[in-house]
Amino acid sequence: MKNLKKTYWVMAAAGLLLLSACGTAKKSQREEQKVVNIEFSADSAYAFCAAQCQYGPRIMNSLAHDECGQWIAEKFSEYGYEVTLQKADLKGYDDTVLKSTNIIARSKTADRPRILLCAHWDSRPWADNDPDSANWRKPVMAANDGASGVAVMLEVARLLQKHDSAAVAVDFICFDAEDWGVPQWADTVDGDSWALGAQYWAENCPKQVAGSYQYGILLDMVGGQSARFYREYFSMRYARKIVDKVWQAASAAGYGSYFPQEDNGGITDDHIPVNEKAGIPCIDIINHYPDCEQSNFGPTWHTVSDDMQHIDKNTLQAVGQTLIQLLFS
Repeated sequence: MKNLKKTYWVMAAAGLLLLSACGTAKKSQREEQKVVNIEFSADSAYAFCAAQCQYGPRIMNSLAHDECGQWIAEKFSEYGYEVTLQKADLKGYDDTVLKSTNIIARSKTADRPRILLCAHWDSRPWADNDPDSANWRKPVMAANDGASGVAVMLEVARLLQKHDSAAVAVDFICFDAEDWGVPQWADTVDGDSWALGAQYWAENCPKQVAGSYQYGILLDMVGGQSARFYREYFSMRYARKIVDKVWQAASAAGYGSYFPQEDNGGITDDHIPVNEKAGIPCIDIINHYPDCEQSNFGPTWHTVSDDMQHIDKNTLQAVGQTLIQLLFS
């Protein structure tokens, strides 16, 4: 996955008017930034993450993959969503036929603007960025790179069912076959080998459905230790206003330090086909470690260390509460 911001004094009366106007503006800003009192549960999200990992690595064409997919679908159904399983035989970079399932959970709420939250749920089949070359062909547990995004979405879905005061209706998609991209030890480079499930969904999404979404948000690797989420290039290119909305929500919720007002490079991820093929302005909330020598995606990316021991509840809380602030304000 994932390749690589006056005040004028004229006269006393005017000054008083200006101060009055500024006071009103500041009051309005405070009202807009009112903190939502619904609390995202990092404990719950952590448990959802662990539940996925209990199946083992959810690599394509495996029993663990299929059983975990069924569990995810059942959880969304439990929270009152209409669940559709979009199945397709997709071809990997190496011509492997991938039995792919996009898990689509549609809100039954019809009287509010509709948005899309998405994440991928499959695991990387090869730990090709592991510091030990002996692990390069071992599967990745994908606690962060896969399960964390789904876990945050499940907790958001639970809260949306519990509280009927959200300003929007929210649909969820768990994209499959995201992480079968060309491994580092292969001799080929193919950007289209990533995000296969998202590509399939975007290519086959009816225009009426795509047009019903105000915007989308992709969650990718949202549970890593000491993670920070910078403004990703394609997100800024296609949906800058949505980036601004989310980063403002993070600040209002008290998690601005997790969402620096700094730009990052472009990343090949599921939001690309959502933007370019489905025409839905979609941003990517994805971790970035600018000072990590092993990978800008963090030390556990595509390694056998991407497990529950390296999931941080504080990061899950920051991302989840930011979404709750956004959805309920």
